[in-house]
Amino acid sequence: MNKGIWLLLVMVMLVVSCGSQEEKKDWLHQDFDAITQAARNTEVRWYMYGGWSHVNSWVDTWVSEELASRYGIRLVRVPMDASVFVNKLLAEKAAGKETGVIDLLWINGENFKNAKEAGLLTGPFTPLLPHFTTLFDPDAAAHDFGYPVDGYEAPWGRAQFVLEYDTARTPEPPHTLDELKTWIKAHPGRFTYPQPPDFTGSAFVRQVFYAVTGGAQQYMSGFDQALFDARVPALWAWLNEVKPYLWQEGKTYPKDSGILDTLFARGEVDMSMSYHPSHAQTKILESAYPSTVRTFVLRDGSVANTHFLAIPFNAPNVPGALVVANFLLSVDAQVAKYRPDNWGDFPALDMNRLSPEERDRFDQVDLGPATLSARYLADYAVPEIPSAYLEAIEQGWNEHVLGNAGP
Repeated sequence: MNKGIWLLLVMVMLVVSCGSQEEKKDWLHQDFDAITQAARNTEVRWYMYGGWSHVNSWVDTWVSEELASRYGIRLVRVPMDASVFVNKLLAEKAAGKETGVIDLLWINGENFKNAKEAGLLTGPFTPLLPHFTTLFDPDAAAHDFGYPVDGYEAPWGRAQFVLEYDTARTPEPPHTLDELKTWIKAHPGRFTYPQPPDFTGSAFVRQVFYAVTGGAQQYMSGFDQALFDARVPALWAWLNEVKPYLWQEGKTYPKDSGILDTLFARGEVDMSMSYHPSHAQTKILESAYPSTVRTFVLRDGSVANTHFLAIPFNAPNVPGALVVANFLLSVDAQVAKYRPDNWGDFPALDMNRLSPEERDRFDQVDLGPATLSARYLADYAVPEIPSAYLEAIEQGWNEHVLGNAGP
C-alpha cells in the first residue's frame, strides 16, 4: 500500500475514533428528553453482583419488565463481582478499547475509588438525572467510603450492619460489644463471622475496630498510617481473645456470609449477620429461617453505607445507562426494592423531598417483625471510613488473626 494512502487511512481512523468518543461524552450535555428518546428500544447490559438469588429475580422480572414497558429497553443482567469488572475495564483501557460491552455498573467502596482514579468511569452524570436532582440530598451521598463521588456514581440503596438471632434459642441478645464478648465466652462454639475479605465478615471486623479504638470519626479525614498503627492492636487483641471460643475454636471461618447463614439455620451457631437490615425477614419469607428470628444492632455503633450505580468510560449505550439509572432512583423502583419479598433494600432518597403521598407508599411497606425500623437503625448508624483502612484491616486480619501472629 502507498505510504501516503496508509497515513491517510490512519488519520481517518483517528478522526473516527475521536469523533466516536466525543459523541459518547456529548450525552452528558444533552437534555434528558433527548437522552430518553435515544435510549428507546435499546439494550442495556448491567454488570452487578450476582450472589443473591432474590435480588437477581427482582432485577430479571420487575425491573426488566418495567423498563421494557416504559422505555422499550431490554435489560441484560450480567453477574460479576465488582473487582472482576474493574479489572476488565482496566484491561480495556490499557488496550485502547473505546467501545466496550458494559453499560452500567453496581459499585461502591474501594472498587469505585480504584475505577475513578484510573479513569474508568463516565461523568459527572448525576446532575443529568431528574430523579437525582429532585429526590436526593447530594450532600448525603457526596462520599463513598470517605472518597469524593463528584457525580460519577448515583446512590440507589442504603445498607446497615445487623446481627441476627433466634428468640427461641437466645431470648435476649447482647447489646454492646463488651456484652457480645461475654456472650461468646459463655457460649463456646456458638458464634463466628465470615472470613475477610468477605464483605459481611469484613464489616463485622470494622465494626469491632470502631468500637475498641474510640469511634469512626477520627478516621474520616483520610488514611493515616501512624494513627492506624497506634489504634489497630486493640482490634487484634479483641478478636484473638474471643477466637478460641468461636465455632471450630476459631481454627476455620465461614468463607462467606451464605455459609454463615446455613450454619445459623441448621442450629450450628446461634447468631448470623448481614449488611442488609431486612435480610432475616427475607430468609423467613423464603422459609430458610424460622419465624422466631429477629435482628439487633450493637449500641457501640452499626456501620452503614450507600451503594451506587456508575457508567464505564467506554459504555456502548450511555443514553440507555442514564435512563436505567434514573429509573432505579425513582419512587416506584425504590418502593419496589424496599419490599422484603422483592429485596428489602433500604431507599437512598431523601424522604423530606417526597410528597405526603409518596412518603406514605414507603410507610405502607410491611418490613416484617424481623426488620428493625429505619429510625431505630439511624440512631446507631456510623459511617464507613476511607477504603484504605478497609484494605489495611483485611490484610492485617490475615496476619494477626488468621495467622495467629498475635496483636
